[in-house]
Amino acid sequence: MNWIVFDYGDVLSKPSAARPAMAAAMGAPLPEFEKAYWDYRIPYDAGSTPLEYWQTVGKALGVSVGEELSDELTQIDVEGWSHLEPSSQALFETLSEAGAALALLSNAPVVFGEWVRAQEWARHFRVTLFSGDVRCVKPDAKIFRLLLDELGAEPADCLFFDDRPSNVEGARAVGLKAEVWNGADAAQAWLD
Repeated sequence: MNWIVFDYGDVLSKPSAARPAMAAAMGAPLPEFEKAYWDYRIPYDAGSTPLEYWQTVGKALGVSVGEELSDELTQIDVEGWSHLEPSSQALFETLSEAGAALALLSNAPVVFGEWVRAQEWARHFRVTLFSGDVRCVKPDAKIFRLLLDELGAEPADCLFFDDRPSNVEGARAVGLKAEVWNGADAAQAWLD
């Protein structure tokens, strides 16, 4: 079986517009918040808890973060990444309805993976694998091997789309066919 594997953030989804709201909730200037948000993201995407992540971000900003603020920030963050790009959604729905085997591989925390799996559109994906669930992140070769195990597939049986060239190179290093995401039209042309 041949698989088409998609990244989630900035591939299936629109870019998140939630960072200003999270910065405001923390009472922090947006540039400093955005730096901390990304600087400490990898451990969160690799399985640390929301509270651990937000407390680390808070420490960098000089803001105390308890359970209540952590829950609020997590909700805003998940909501920010929850908006599918209409052209991407149309592509994966068309592929799914044509019988294509689709999978999702994303660097994302456990809580986001749980949210995705609860969405009606997730039924189009036979496998959803999130870095938080397996405690390693792209472009580490381990996550691509875990994906192949989950799919029961050989590397050459998979085509992977990601917006980050480093993740595409990581997939290729394991033997997957991989392309940098340049939008649904470009992906459809590549698939054709």
